Amino acid sequence: MVSELTGLPRSTLYLYMKNDQFPKPVKLGVRSVGWIKEEVDEWLRQRKRLRAS
Repeated sequence: MVSELTGLPRSTLYLYMKNDQFPKPVKLGVRSVGWIKEEVDEWLRQRKRLRAS
């Protein structure tokens, strides 16, 4: 789950997505979504770079 990977609660992830601060999910079914792992990994790398600045 993306929350486990990022350490962020689902509500924060959706807030970040709303503000274009996190990759948008891909619709997988009527009531399910997923994220592209490479996009989430890149987001995490960017956060790491910001921390190092």
